[in-house]
Amino acid sequence: MTRTAKLTVSLPRELISLADRIAREKKISRSKVVSACLQDLAEKQRVAEMAEGYKAMAKEQKHLAAVASKMEHEVVPEWK
Repeated sequence: MTRTAKLTVSLPRELISLADRIAREKKISRSKVVSACLQDLAEKQRVAEMAEGYKAMAKEQKHLAAVASKMEHEVVPEWK
């Protein structure tokens, strides 16, 4: 079971109206609308961080492959 806590926030009236409209359309509470938005934002942030990590890993792997290739040519004689 997910634990919840109360939170008081101040929002622009337009966002409150939007949250109320979404809540009515989906037949859920305003709190669930806000919670879903924050969960979506957290997921997008997690995906962006993972993509950044994958890019860093790829750059490191490319560097290691270049170093290994150079070492291979120094250690293994050319086949003739």
